[in-house]
Amino acid sequence: MNTSISARMFQQARKVIPGGVNSPVRACRSVGCDPVFIERAQGATVYDVDGNEYIDFVCSWGPMILGHAHPEILAAIGETMQHGTSFGAPTPKEIELASMVVDALPSVEKVRFVSSGTEATMSAVRLARGYTGKKVIVKFDGCYHGHADSFLVKAGSGVITLGIPGSPGVPDEIVKNTVSIPYNNEEILEKTLRDASLDIACVIVEPVAGNMGCVAPAPGFLQKLRALTAELGILLIFDEVITGFRLAYGGAQEYFGVVPDLTCLGKIIGGGLPVGAYGGRADIMDQVAPDGPVYQAGTLSGNPLAMAAGIATLKLLKKEGFYKQLNDKAARFADRLREISDQTNIPVQLNRVGSLMTGFFTTEKVIDFESAMTADADRYGQHYRQMLSQGIYLAPSQFEVAFISAAQTEKQLEKALEMTEWSFKKLEKN
Repeated sequence: MNTSISARMFQQARKVIPGGVNSPVRACRSVGCDPVFIERAQGATVYDVDGNEYIDFVCSWGPMILGHAHPEILAAIGETMQHGTSFGAPTPKEIELASMVVDALPSVEKVRFVSSGTEATMSAVRLARGYTGKKVIVKFDGCYHGHADSFLVKAGSGVITLGIPGSPGVPDEIVKNTVSIPYNNEEILEKTLRDASLDIACVIVEPVAGNMGCVAPAPGFLQKLRALTAELGILLIFDEVITGFRLAYGGAQEYFGVVPDLTCLGKIIGGGLPVGAYGGRADIMDQVAPDGPVYQAGTLSGNPLAMAAGIATLKLLKKEGFYKQLNDKAARFADRLREISDQTNIPVQLNRVGSLMTGFFTTEKVIDFESAMTADADRYGQHYRQMLSQGIYLAPSQFEVAFISAAQTEKQLEKALEMTEWSFKKLEKN
């Protein structure tokens, strides 16, 4: 496969962009190669600048649940942009999308739009602190909630991939107000939350961890978390930037039947455009300015193009049977992947929840950050390069999620399975 134009562009990019990329994992360092530069996409296929085509399992890291360049979403964006692209003022589409989010998510009575998932989580934590008058936030090892200072303590995703324990530039006085504990460990969870000296404002969690790879909550874990926080007057924040409108129309909170106090959203609600949101109980959201004293603002919040794309996307997702069809397709694909792993004697723990999945190259069952770290990242890197050479576009990190989209055809999934078997057989020889 010829990627000479991508290679040349990467060298050019490195002269003017740190690392040549605008988000660290895109540099592909952990998988031992340079990135390919994408020129266009359609459906479940992305095309690079050299003219190579790939079956896409990254889906722009989640939001392209309907595939790329969906005609109804493009039409909504196109119609809206004829009237302008940004006003810094209220628009009717904000009300329409906000009403759809409130109707969809059990926890949300009011919602505030922002421009990214990081903005959403950062704002939700500030709101939780303002509402409770407390300082400390509790998060879970390996869960990533964006790159705000408070969240870079034992974060996942790119921080793991680059081997960075945290980040320079984050003051100690901020770190001391963040407590990170093991995911799926009820004993440590209860001990931590019952420690009155910690002055805990909130717990923030990915209801399905997606940034140390896909790790499902253990049976009863989210229910225990909800019960403890409710008993102790601690706000519970679900970071549904990945799972919102992905596992179900009502997100992970509908999927698992657990209702948090606040919810953070992103990805899908913008139909592929930059967007984020946080929402929750009305009495908490009423503390946000201008109604309340907790300040948060953004010139591009509620951008009309993102609102139009989000409205069009949610209308399509609401169609009867959409999630059953998507999740059933993902289940069939995952079952076949497990068969290939068993037949080729390549140890892979395949974790799947709905249309999210990760194959960890390890013999150990992956239930938390510690067990995820037993995965062989070098072997994944070899697998990644082999699959890329055969036109399969996977996440360039062992600790990310593969996404199934509605646009992927059975023929495309069959090719991906065939190439997986071919790659695993090559791995066996090494």
